[in-house]
Amino acid sequence: MKNWIIRYSFFFAGLLLFGFANAMAVKVKYLGLHPWEVLNVSLFQKFGFSIGTWSVLVGLAVIAVAWFVNRKYINIGTFLNTLLIGPFMDFFLWLDFLPEATHGFQDYALLFTAILISSIAGGLYVAGGVGAGPRDGFMLSLSERTRLSVSQARILVECIVLVIGFLLGGPVGVITFLYTFIQSPLFQITLRFFQNLRIYLTDDELAAETVQVKR
Repeated sequence: MKNWIIRYSFFFAGLLLFGFANAMAVKVKYLGLHPWEVLNVSLFQKFGFSIGTWSVLVGLAVIAVAWFVNRKYINIGTFLNTLLIGPFMDFFLWLDFLPEATHGFQDYALLFTAILISSIAGGLYVAGGVGAGPRDGFMLSLSERTRLSVSQARILVECIVLVIGFLLGGPVGVITFLYTFIQSPLFQITLRFFQNLRIYLTDDELAAETVQVKR
């Protein structure tokens, strides 16, 4: 029971932080967003609804495709990730307490803080071990069904998503191309930290063995 509570606490806290980080980034979207958020914002600008709603719809579409490619990585965590991050982001935007864009150095500070928080959020929810998000699961599935590595599959998919978002008028900027170089190393650090914290809090020997194998 203790292990279950800690795992899901990590997972839901990570999703909440992800929504918060995405809301921060959207406030200064003219600097550029992550490719998936470029697509979500472009759909919002083109067709209405909310950015969070499009995050859910795109996530469900990715799950549908992944189901036919390789359903191995689809589980309860995948659906929770899809259904919650977007509404969390909309909620923080609705509260309207985040600073507006100033088109000055403060915007860069806000965006890099958002990237840091999203990296922490990613490490936190993945360390919970509840399941991969729809986009990560799809890339893992694609990698298994092709000769591509996971990183190659990620680059390919995100480039396609970015082109679609750009053609729809999404906010592509210099920061868009820096996300992978900044976010991925930070994610690896935070993931290892929260995995070790989970092991410490739960005495989860199986999780400890998994971390040792990944290292």
